[in-house]
Amino acid sequence: MTDEPDPNEAAKPRSVVRRGARKLDNNDSLLGFVRRMRRRLPGDEDFGDPLSTARFGHLAVANQQWTEMTENRPGVVRELGRGALQVWQSVLETRGQDHGDVELTVVFTDLVNFSTWALSAGDDETLRLLRDVATAIEPPVKRRGGVVVKRLGDGMMATFGSPQAAFEAVVEANTNLKSVTAKGYKPRIRAGMHTGNPRKLGGDYLGIDVNIAARVAQKATAGEILASQSTVALLDPETVTTRRKRAFALMRAKGVPDELEIFALTPK
Repeated sequence: MTDEPDPNEAAKPRSVVRRGARKLDNNDSLLGFVRRMRRRLPGDEDFGDPLSTARFGHLAVANQQWTEMTENRPGVVRELGRGALQVWQSVLETRGQDHGDVELTVVFTDLVNFSTWALSAGDDETLRLLRDVATAIEPPVKRRGGVVVKRLGDGMMATFGSPQAAFEAVVEANTNLKSVTAKGYKPRIRAGMHTGNPRKLGGDYLGIDVNIAARVAQKATAGEILASQSTVALLDPETVTTRRKRAFALMRAKGVPDELEIFALTPK
């Protein structure tokens, strides 16, 4: 009688390989080496973080899928994959595939401290507030020729053909919000604007200019409107007061300045 192979014995080599792979993936020294190597690669060395130039669009989708495949582990394999996407991003930028042909002002807004309040407010109150906020901030966008590209939970992304129209829309939105109330929360938005040539993809936009606008918005405080120098240069000085806020370093990516000057805007 022929002896049947023991399935447990056959599985042992695979188990050893898996344990070895996990150990290698979680090796701190190797992980540090890979991250240092990413700094030498072209593109955004912080690819994958919330402020990366690939926060939106096809590269963001690829990064999300890769992160899910690596089970959200901050390991060597995930860093290697992000490094490959980082180089891919740089190649697209070099070829001009991350820019469009039409100059637009990209605006991002979001509600300050909304997430903390929403945790205790409940779904009904949260949805009511979001509807009221949308009613307050979206009509000014449309009246000035802007387009709401997408709603981002408690925020939105919009595009305008005119930086002045973008500024005036945000100012009116802030004024409208003064009449919006919620139990235990006073809604206030922060906004960021950047003018460039975002690449259109279907009904969305992507590219460096989109991500710069998002990054500028994240630097704003409650009720504040921030804009990059490319937007400020096109505003009417008779109607807008600008104050240089500071320069902050962006990411290493082709076409992005090493430091970006941002300005706080207020109506005269």
